[in-house]
Amino acid sequence: MQGKRDQGLARWSSGANFFSQRRNFLLMVLFGLFSTASFAHVPEELNKLSGSEAAWLYLQLGFTHILPKGFDHVLFVLALYFLSPRLKTVLWQATAFTVAHSITLGLAAASVIDPPASVVEPIIALSIVFVAVENLYTDQLKWWRTVIVFAFGLIHGCGFAGVLGELGLPSSHFITALFTFNLGVELGQITVILLAYLLVGRWFSRKAWYRKRIVYPVSLLIALTAFYWTIERAFLG
Repeated sequence: MQGKRDQGLARWSSGANFFSQRRNFLLMVLFGLFSTASFAHVPEELNKLSGSEAAWLYLQLGFTHILPKGFDHVLFVLALYFLSPRLKTVLWQATAFTVAHSITLGLAAASVIDPPASVVEPIIALSIVFVAVENLYTDQLKWWRTVIVFAFGLIHGCGFAGVLGELGLPSSHFITALFTFNLGVELGQITVILLAYLLVGRWFSRKAWYRKRIVYPVSLLIALTAFYWTIERAFLG
């Protein structure tokens, strides 16, 4: 893997065209994210990116952090969606979640806070359990659920920041990269909601058996999966 990184860095310095550079650097980033090593410093190549290159790269990274790599975040968004088929219900929750994770993502990226992953990751899993289990008991959006979703959003933002912590942000385009990464995350979440609507909600949400045959089993499966993650991350990780 180290050899592949070196080849990618060499191609960057060879003066290849823009599209080749972006492709090869993205491969290097992906190798870095999946390896056990993390970037102690921002790679020099990041600081060489133009504003548009940085925006496009971090937009992609934000989106792919949700789809296809962020399975836990996908389940959280789905749990929010399945509370009620009403669009207003989803929007209120999604807005609270977005505002919250944007706050902690920005603070963590700016090194104002540095929450340990050993604490953040189990809480993220536990937050999925909470919203999924609540779906089994109610189909109404209570004011306190919005508050709790906001609180969980703060934790999820710390999880998103872990990706940026491994990669780094270009100092010359810090705000651009941070904003577009967050935008990519949002586009990923919106995609999850739209897919859930198009595949399930549009066709079945008005059926009398919708909650019994779809919401209950799906929410239970999400809760059980997330509970396993909670145990794994808290005691086995």
